[in-house]
Amino acid sequence: MMNENDKTEILEPVETPAENITEPSKDGSRRPKWLPPLIAAVCAVILVAAGIIGWNAYSGAKLAEAKEACATAADTVRNNANEYNALLNGDAADAAAVKAEQVKDSKTVESLGKELEASAPEYEGCVAENAQGLDAATVKLNEQADWYETHEKSLSKAVRAVAESKAAKRLDDAKTNLTAKLDEASKLLADSDGKVADNATRDALSNAIDAANGLKDGNDPAKIDGARKTVEDAINGVNASVQAKTDADAQAAAAAAQARAQAQSAYNGGSSYSGGAYRRTGGSASGSNTYRGTTSGGSGPAGGSAPKPNLNGAYGCDNSCTGKYDGYYHH
Repeated sequence: MMNENDKTEILEPVETPAENITEPSKDGSRRPKWLPPLIAAVCAVILVAAGIIGWNAYSGAKLAEAKEACATAADTVRNNANEYNALLNGDAADAAAVKAEQVKDSKTVESLGKELEASAPEYEGCVAENAQGLDAATVKLNEQADWYETHEKSLSKAVRAVAESKAAKRLDDAKTNLTAKLDEASKLLADSDGKVADNATRDALSNAIDAANGLKDGNDPAKIDGARKTVEDAINGVNASVQAKTDADAQAAAAAAQARAQAQSAYNGGSSYSGGAYRRTGGSASGSNTYRGTTSGGSGPAGGSAPKPNLNGAYGCDNSCTGKYDGYYHH
């Protein structure tokens, strides 16, 4: 008989929960069922983290790229604006002072005025903090850069047109003034022949006319103005010489007239008759003749009346009168 202590207790097998049952792997080993989901979850987390990191890296790169593009656009705007403003405050300001009557074509002045009325865009810069804002700022800055570049070219063209029109007007005026001065000079050269005190002035005028005729069809207004000035100086020289001869001739004529008057006065002398005497004195003839008579009656041939003296200086004389060189005639 068996002892109770010798009885072996047969144990019932314990069932393992289904979720804990291992599944055979490809290599034949077993693994818990919960392991694959855990691995999948971990992988998902890793992927999310990697995505975040990648996105952050991409966003950072994009932001850096946007900042660089905006900075480049801003530099372009500043450079274009500086060129435009230099023109606006320099040559354009000088051209703006030119009046319509100073140019050959007044429309060039009007066109410049319209260009100067343009309003430049207001610079804002790269003030955004994200890539999207910076991209928008870059677009606006590029538009502003284009505005400055376009208006710098159009303003430069308008300034150049005014300058060229002014130069054309100056050339036309120089030619017109020289032509008028040459006409004046040619007439004076012909009219002054024999009327100058120094004929070298006419030679100088003739040479100036020849030189000016060689320049009047040129395109250098400075040289044309110089030729006109030379002709004008030569004209003044001839006019001064004509005046000098006129004055000299007038002085000579006055002196000759005075000399003739003095000679005539000295030759003619003067006569006077007073009381019963006739006196004649001569400035150039030597000696003098004097007759002294009375008006009382009976002493003269006419008896009581004094006869008029004759111009021979004798009274009551006939052939019996004799002359002495004492200035009197005696019977």
